[in-house]
Amino acid sequence: NRAASSARFRPTATTTKRLLAPRWAGRLAPRGPGARRGAKGLAGPDVERVRFEQIVADALGTIPPQFRRAMSNIAIVVEDEPSRELLREVDVEPPDTLFGLYQGIPLTERRWDYGNALPDRILLFQGPHEREARDDDDLIASVAETLIHEIGHYFGLSEEEIQEIEEQYWQRHR
Repeated sequence: NRAASSARFRPTATTTKRLLAPRWAGRLAPRGPGARRGAKGLAGPDVERVRFEQIVADALGTIPPQFRRAMSNIAIVVEDEPSRELLREVDVEPPDTLFGLYQGIPLTERRWDYGNALPDRILLFQGPHEREARDDDDLIASVAETLIHEIGHYFGLSEEEIQEIEEQYWQRHR
């Protein structure tokens, strides 16, 4: 377990508390007390893994090239659901869940001798994305938002900096 083996390891998560989900006027709006949580009675898109991975690849393609070129030794992994152990580790309690998680040492925290390390990971959880999405467009937007957020953590950006980038991203992609 990487978390146990390194005091420098910092998982950062995109949870349903933070992830922007419902769409209004072509952009995403922040969650609030009245926001949908788990969408009881509403079925989101049921997507095969191959299609979901293509959505992830397409979302990655929307990341500005200078950031994509600067990313190295990082794996983007799709998993079905976050485990109960992982949810406990990052202090997420039901009914909230994780959409994504960055596991690694942000670029800004690496020492001069950092190297010869396993890849950092961005985990994207397909199940929570599907359950929250109203339709395919909402699913694509949710995956893109999560990917942008977790890549921001890889670069060592603060929550405020990531939020600003997300807003700029959605202004360009309306």
